[in-house]
Amino acid sequence: MKIFLPLVLTIMSQENTMLIFDFKKTKDLSNWVVIDDGVMGGLSKGEIKMNAPGSAVFTGTVRLENNGGFSSIRYEFKLKEVSIYAAVKLRVKGDGKSYQFRIKEKSSQRYSYIHSFTTSGEWETITIPFSEFYPGFRGNRLDMPNYSGKEMQAISILIGNRSEESFSLELDKIYLYAN
Repeated sequence: MKIFLPLVLTIMSQENTMLIFDFKKTKDLSNWVVIDDGVMGGLSKGEIKMNAPGSAVFTGTVRLENNGGFSSIRYEFKLKEVSIYAAVKLRVKGDGKSYQFRIKEKSSQRYSYIHSFTTSGEWETITIPFSEFYPGFRGNRLDMPNYSGKEMQAISILIGNRSEESFSLELDKIYLYAN
């Protein structure tokens, strides 16, 4: 009986998760796009690249001149039906700063569903329930329901803490979890 237990746990684990991106297995970052406040005249600069241990690193500097104040990375993918899942899980190592994880149901929609998280400086798995993602656009919360958890076509990570700062966030894996 003990021989089959690990196999059963592995199968259950695969059924309870949906991989969005595994940076250790997929080294190609060409589908990740950096979007800085330069789209509005700001001077912030971010980049995403692979490091020697095999994680992606989102680094840069946020500046406030010219109405600036944010840097982000975005990943768009084929529309996913995600209603059997309940949360996003991020395996990250941050710099102790706060970031936002953002979801778009359709990549063409202007607003995102947003949840902030603060990193500890150590490797950690951050779990964010779908129900906690609120709709927002350009720093304003919208008068709409929170994320429905039905569809997903884009994700992004943004730093914009209303202060000038350098930042560094290592990314290992992003996936959905069903409980």
